[in-house]
Amino acid sequence: MTPLRTAVERLLEFVVIVLMVFLAFEVLLGVAFRKFGESLVWYDEIASVTLAWVTYYGAALAALKGAHIGVPELVHLLPRGARVALVFVSEAVVLVFLALLTYAGWMVLDVLDTDSLVSLPDVPVSYTQSVIPIGGALFLLAELLHIPKALAEARASQASPHAVTEGV
Repeated sequence: MTPLRTAVERLLEFVVIVLMVFLAFEVLLGVAFRKFGESLVWYDEIASVTLAWVTYYGAALAALKGAHIGVPELVHLLPRGARVALVFVSEAVVLVFLALLTYAGWMVLDVLDTDSLVSLPDVPVSYTQSVIPIGGALFLLAELLHIPKALAEARASQASPHAVTEGV
């Protein structure tokens, strides 16, 4: 599974970098036009959509790297069996949530099918909001690819002697 994980990681890194560069360029362009008294009509709406895209794809990348908020010190204090069980339970909860997010995002696209952006009437809102099911699916894939590493860490980690003595 390592080649797939590496390929997904590289793809997500590329997408996030491209989106961040685009967002930075767009913001600079918007500021420059505003400075010269010619505000871009579409600037705010496209910037907020791009920020949402960066957030979804960046969250999937963080999930793949195991970089989301957690409390590993507390987990490491648990006995090995409890650590492994906790990983299974937490991953199951996250996977169910992400599956629901992806499904709900897909359903929302049908509702938004007839809407368009206010500042760019030729751009359908369903296109801009497609990041929800796509990002959710990528997040789900990233989480699935991260599970083996999380389980290996839970099975191998030992309680830190510092954590045990500090907690007493």
